[in-house]
Amino acid sequence: MTRTVYLNGEYLPETEAKVSIFDRAFLMGDGVYEVVSVLDGKLLDFDGHMARLQRSLDALAMKNPLDTAGYLAAQRELVARNDIGDGLIYLQVSRGNPGDRDFVFPPAEVQPTLVMFTQSKPGLADSPTAKTGLRVISVQDLRWHRRDIKTVQLLYPSLAKMEAKAAGVDDAWLVEDGKVTEGTSNNAYIVKDGKIITRELSHDILHGITRAAVLRFAHEAQMSVEERSFTIQEAQQADEAFITSASGFVTPVVEIDGVKLGAGTPGPVAVRLREIYLEESRKAAV
Repeated sequence: MTRTVYLNGEYLPETEAKVSIFDRAFLMGDGVYEVVSVLDGKLLDFDGHMARLQRSLDALAMKNPLDTAGYLAAQRELVARNDIGDGLIYLQVSRGNPGDRDFVFPPAEVQPTLVMFTQSKPGLADSPTAKTGLRVISVQDLRWHRRDIKTVQLLYPSLAKMEAKAAGVDDAWLVEDGKVTEGTSNNAYIVKDGKIITRELSHDILHGITRAAVLRFAHEAQMSVEERSFTIQEAQQADEAFITSASGFVTPVVEIDGVKLGAGTPGPVAVRLREIYLEESRKAAV
């Protein structure tokens, strides 16, 4: 079945959607993106993703082609047209097509490019890795220093994921100045003596929408949370660890650089947070 995708106000078969070779996302990596999860045909954390999209666009002085209501209508339409029960909606905004290549931003009248498409992921909430946990390795963080902007500059995270794959594990945690920043496409956490520890917000990490929701739910559940940096060595000595992301929700980590955490199985804090997140997010989905 051919997917219906959204391109600059039109719903098109994916085989007919075309973007110019002069688009700045293609030539310069000059674009931002968001990924919204879909469960039971409804959008999770939609308002948070739209707020972060606007923040990213503002940080790059880029125009937003739609308002929040427009995005909601378009994403619901894509879910309906593609019969998505569980899955993802990917959206990307670039600075558009100036008609040629130039490092200087194009004139204000050049319109941004907006692409949205769905990915069907049946059983998204029942991922096997949530039951077995992830194994990760540490990799030096060589990305640029505005990781809080969700840009399409994803080459280094892709290289880190490939390094993890070559090592026979699931993912990598990125390390800078001896401290863990985040995973390749997720926020990183450890748990010690019942306390959840995760790096504080700054330009060094992405301000995860799932992160914000999970920490809010943790506080509401009277769990102890500390926002600070931690080392790989500290993580290896933790009782448990986990990651959060829009597509992985809360996923336990059971091994770091070959060292098993605890019994080498998902820990109770991560398991409970995943249950709470899925329950509460389903209630609030739109």
